[in-house]
Amino acid sequence: MADDLNLPKGDLMKGKKGLIMGVANHNSIAWGIASQLAAQGAELAFSYIEAMERRVKPLGESIGVKVFVPAEVTDDASMDQAFATLEKEFGTLDFVVHAIAFSDKNELRGSFVENTTRDNFLMSMNISAYSFVDVARRAEKLMPNGGSMITLTYLGSERVIPNYNVMGVAKAALEAATRYIARDLGPKKIRVNAISAGAIRTLSLAGIQDGRKMIAQGRQFSALKEDTSVEGVAGCALWLLSDLGRSTTGEVIHVDAGFHMIGLPDEAAE
Repeated sequence: MADDLNLPKGDLMKGKKGLIMGVANHNSIAWGIASQLAAQGAELAFSYIEAMERRVKPLGESIGVKVFVPAEVTDDASMDQAFATLEKEFGTLDFVVHAIAFSDKNELRGSFVENTTRDNFLMSMNISAYSFVDVARRAEKLMPNGGSMITLTYLGSERVIPNYNVMGVAKAALEAATRYIARDLGPKKIRVNAISAGAIRTLSLAGIQDGRKMIAQGRQFSALKEDTSVEGVAGCALWLLSDLGRSTTGEVIHVDAGFHMIGLPDEAAE
């Protein structure tokens, strides 16, 4: 729960309303971000898919969330209804957190060339990348006074990561989409950024072969020699979503204890 995290409390987000998409359980990065925003006074709405309702609602209620909207990002009618509900309940939005990605875990192993099917490639791109474009188009209509949107990505978009495969390609598309969305929505004073988080023990990581090894190596080869913390990612999100993030848009911010900057680990050079 939120009390398990070491989160600063205050009123930095007081009076701001936003949508959190992608909470799966108490280990989710989206949950850490939502907890931090709530601790700073934000009023939140959670979206969820039907299979996650029993997990998502109790979590949201524990931090004061009162608005829950079912939203299937591959279904236009579902998304229409979700944003109609948000408009009815909130009127306007100040921020959106997009933490949605999916791929068939059976294709996240071995050879990318040999194991990637057309159907799963298209599904992965649709859910993991296009959904942010669709969400941004809908959310900007509820941001007449400007706002901020963030999405979550991973280093596999920039570098080859074993067993990440098609998700790396989808995340690369997501990052490119972030820049184009930022360009289009900038004149409306809407900032759009991505956080590239290091490996964290989440439900998503559990679907990647050798996910625990990714965490161990991330700690071993990072500049800080420590795990990426959910609190660190949540703190970056708070900065980007609050007024402190003014003038920052179109960026991919790495929050991975400095893992992304290491070209050759000291241990490998010995």
